[in-house]
Amino acid sequence: MILVSGCLCGINCKYDGNNNLNDRVMELLRQGKAVPVCPEQLGGQATPRPPHEIINGDGSGVLDGTCTVDGPEGNDDVTAEFLKGAYETLKIAKEMDINIAILKARSPSCGKGRIYDGTFSGAKKDGNGVTAELLMRNNIKVYSEEELDKFFEENQI
Repeated sequence: MILVSGCLCGINCKYDGNNNLNDRVMELLRQGKAVPVCPEQLGGQATPRPPHEIINGDGSGVLDGTCTVDGPEGNDDVTAEFLKGAYETLKIAKEMDINIAILKARSPSCGKGRIYDGTFSGAKKDGNGVTAELLMRNNIKVYSEEELDKFFEENQI
């Protein structure tokens, strides 16, 4: 089984109430090989919701307590919800013995390698989202949907 971001399966769980449907990920779901999750919803966030970014760090800093997840006005600290969603996602992965995930690129929850930089300007920085970082710390191999060719090559799926 593969853990996948729900928005990539056409589930309208993205912050703006839409999705990021990816046909290749959706096919994994159709074949019964994928389990969709939305860490932000699992953490208690509504859909739609304001956009959030990690301020002054990345998912590693959020897990270590050195930075926060906030909205563009700086008065919507949702760090606790992002942490809860990350740990709920990890719980699902462990319960289902999942060791591979395909997550949404650049997301403050799911981003791998590059995320939005906390300025709400569209600029990006190196780092992982909160959930991606937690999964990787727990030996779950994380790919973004931008790495699907690599995923299929490495996993012969």
